[in-house]
Amino acid sequence: SKYVINGIEIWIVNWKKSNWKGSNRKEIKNKDLWIQLDNLSQNLKINWKWVKGHSGDVNNEEVDQLARGEAEKLNIV
Repeated sequence: SKYVINGIEIWIVNWKKSNWKGSNRKEIKNKDLWIQLDNLSQNLKINWKWVKGHSGDVNNEEVDQLARGEAEKLNIV
């Protein structure tokens, strides 16, 4: 999502400087996941690319199906 791309490429710099608080001065949502993503991506060269959902992109459709399957297991869909 654009949220993830903006978060990891732009916003995370300020989040870390402000002790993981957003512009509203509240702790960002999913802080633990952002920290994990930040740590995992530190030593990698990642080209983050947004793909419009449900547009026929084979890989995007597969990831959506996998994510929905896992969400159903957790009863969050």
